[in-house]
Amino acid sequence: MPSNLWIFFLMGVLGVAGSLGTSAQGQESRPGLGSKLDGGWALVWQDEFEGPSLDYSKWEIEINAFGGGNNELQIYTDRPENVRLEKGRLILEARNDKASIQGTTRDYSSGRIRSKNRGDWKYGRFEIRSKFPKGQGLWPAIWLMPTADTYGTWAASGEIDIVEFKGQEPQVVHGTLHYGATWPNNKFTGTKYQLPKGNFVDEFHDFALEWEPGEIRWYVDGQLYQTQTKWNSTGGPFPAPFDQKFHMVLNMAVGGGFVGNPNGETAFPAQMEVDYVRVYQRSVDANK
Repeated sequence: MPSNLWIFFLMGVLGVAGSLGTSAQGQESRPGLGSKLDGGWALVWQDEFEGPSLDYSKWEIEINAFGGGNNELQIYTDRPENVRLEKGRLILEARNDKASIQGTTRDYSSGRIRSKNRGDWKYGRFEIRSKFPKGQGLWPAIWLMPTADTYGTWAASGEIDIVEFKGQEPQVVHGTLHYGATWPNNKFTGTKYQLPKGNFVDEFHDFALEWEPGEIRWYVDGQLYQTQTKWNSTGGPFPAPFDQKFHMVLNMAVGGGFVGNPNGETAFPAQMEVDYVRVYQRSVDANK
């Protein structure tokens, strides 16, 4: 083969080889169910948000006229203005539009989805790639809630916050456990992670939580920043309450005690964007 044609041939082969690991958007190829990670984790559930609309076999849109507690200001609706898929991403959008549902009108509307009775897991590795909006009073969150209140109502049956974000602190995220007794005698423990450079607003970041018997670990962009091994529940012995099935919740809240209320500089609409959600389990956990 002439040398110049040989060069073109090699370039073509390399181009094809490179494309095998790349999607049409130039991102990494999507792992399939059963794909393995180091440590024995196998992919058991995922949503890449690539369809024309939300996959209701995996998610339920929550509709709530009274926010999500914590003195939040939004209502949650199933309108496409608040919950939709767009360019391969889940969009949960908060709006200052005085929306009305269930006979209630509030200044803000937003979106909240959950996997309850569609995706429920006891132990696993949870990976979410997301970006958040900047602004005082904006409160996006990705968390796990018990599918059954085996040990009692909140927080005796637990809550695992994979990531919470305050719109006024664009470089910081929080990871927290809630447990102990029922409210108001509940407890929480956790810490925050601050990016060494950049923020969680302008670029997507990878958030992961590894939950195993007696130990829960939090990661940002592959960096382990917190491990918890001590908690309790008035409803049962350790490792209760984190020894039952939990489901995932993604929501975009407005206002509340954790972040405070929006101010005149908070821009609406404000979007929480999610590129994918992936859940891995070890074979021993998947059979429990």
